[in-house]
Amino acid sequence: MPLLETPFARLDLIRQPEQQNEPLQAFDAADEYLLHHLAEQQPDPDMRVLVLNDSFGALAASLAGKVQVTSSGDSFLAFQGLEKNLIRNGQAFDAVPSVPASEAFSGPFDRVLIRVPKTLALLEEQLIRLQGQLAPGAQVIAGAMIKHLPRAAGDLLECYIGPVQASLAVKKARLLIATAEAKAPATSPYPTRYRLDAPAIELLNHANVFCREGLDIGTRAFLPHLPKNLGTARVADLGCGNGVLAIASALQNPEAHYTLVDESFMAVQSAAENWHAALGDREVIVRAGDGLAGQETQSLDVVLCNPPFHQQQVVGDFLAWRMFQQAREALVVGGALYIVGNRHLGYHSKLARLFRGVEQVAATPKFVILKARK
Repeated sequence: MPLLETPFARLDLIRQPEQQNEPLQAFDAADEYLLHHLAEQQPDPDMRVLVLNDSFGALAASLAGKVQVTSSGDSFLAFQGLEKNLIRNGQAFDAVPSVPASEAFSGPFDRVLIRVPKTLALLEEQLIRLQGQLAPGAQVIAGAMIKHLPRAAGDLLECYIGPVQASLAVKKARLLIATAEAKAPATSPYPTRYRLDAPAIELLNHANVFCREGLDIGTRAFLPHLPKNLGTARVADLGCGNGVLAIASALQNPEAHYTLVDESFMAVQSAAENWHAALGDREVIVRAGDGLAGQETQSLDVVLCNPPFHQQQVVGDFLAWRMFQQAREALVVGGALYIVGNRHLGYHSKLARLFRGVEQVAATPKFVILKARK
């Protein structure tokens, strides 16, 4: 893999989660552009820089030790990538303070470098949170590959930060440079909320939660077919989002024990708040993580999963396949993984390679609900 070479550092970087013969690199031209732009401003070691949505630590690891840098974002895997890439390049794993998107960052910052996220609601929430966190004369510089840079990103910067200047394109990347000016205080439109009829619950959704305006159609297809009569089973909701699958299951299985895990900090925050609203003080484990990577082997009886088919802008079934493998490791012999998936993704044949029995529980014109027994 090529090295990331900028005026700040020469780095060997890896993506997360790691896979053999990784076809993609851990940085792109937008990362390079952001770092070269900052270098042209000749920052001193006392400059306070906030990095938002750094994919795998390319920005923060480059700046570590050169400026006072803090990293914030909504991806557990991105933070894991930053730690591993710091170590990989001869620095301490904690050389850069990391602030999950579910927590507030603390300024004032002289510069803010942003990788424009796929979800513009996350960008909007982050820009609102910058109120009162910018030093006099601060700049907010957002970068992206042009094909992933919607016009609305510039509109949000203009609305919440100040006048925006778009850079020239370099290697198919572009920067949006906003100069901070006094703004009237803005109230965040997040979290959003919506209600379900069955089960009768209200769900809260922080800015980066998948389908935060309403239940996605895959989950809607899955809900009527969740396993019943689980007794005291140990159940995991893998990739839990706002927690709806686990909460609906828990309402039907009052003695079962639940673990909810997602790689999005805002999803985990939403799931914890929704669980408490629906189930009070009922015991639960809700955590951000790399799927079930940290789960003890043969410690679960049931895994529920609506697997993702993309990581950031990259579409593919690598993450879903990895989740299926993790579920198999974590399940006891005789335990079961229940998933919903688009028919065309062919999950049945993939699961049959890992599990001893795969059956179709239900189907709609677009989705299938499958049960795979270990």
